[in-house]
Amino acid sequence: MENKNSQNLIDKKYILENEYVQLRPLAMEDIKYIRPFVKNEPELWKYSLASMRSEMDAVAYIQSAINLRTKGSSYPFMVYDKLKHEYAGMTRFYEINHIHKSCAIGYTWYGKNFQGTGVNKSCKFLMLSHAFDQMNMERVEFTADVNNVHSIAAMKSNGCVEEGILRNHFTTPTGRRDTIILSILQSEWTSVSTYLQKRIGK
Repeated sequence: MENKNSQNLIDKKYILENEYVQLRPLAMEDIKYIRPFVKNEPELWKYSLASMRSEMDAVAYIQSAINLRTKGSSYPFMVYDKLKHEYAGMTRFYEINHIHKSCAIGYTWYGKNFQGTGVNKSCKFLMLSHAFDQMNMERVEFTADVNNVHSIAAMKSNGCVEEGILRNHFTTPTGRRDTIILSILQSEWTSVSTYLQKRIGK
């Protein structure tokens, strides 16, 4: 079952969308959409585990994400804002484990013009719906640098439950970080789904 589900992630072109956003599989040619963010908004990656200081960094970032998809452990998306008719950023499923029915959602970033617009809520609703209703996950995990208060607040506003902090957890381009762990469980999804649907578009 693990191999079959992993192969589906490798082969299938998943399009997740509603009237506000579309998530489609990341491709190498998407560098042309990411390049302006790297050049003009480097602060978007202040808390990232990856360096994003140049186009070369961005190309390596995209290639790494695509390589992980070919292994069946990750599925990266480009995020398109249907209202602005522009690409807004990226996100992905990762650490996908079909045996234990768990995965994580993260590596998410949006340009400044798309933050606080409802794009994130739409994306999270679509991804959580896919994780729980199509991938049959029992647990979806979210993580962040403990200093990234904006991201943590956004995750909690989407129904994530804080589980704890892993101290001195990761090496970053600027040193070490503590990581906060949050999650949503299958048993919580019905209420979270209802809540998110009421908030989408507002």
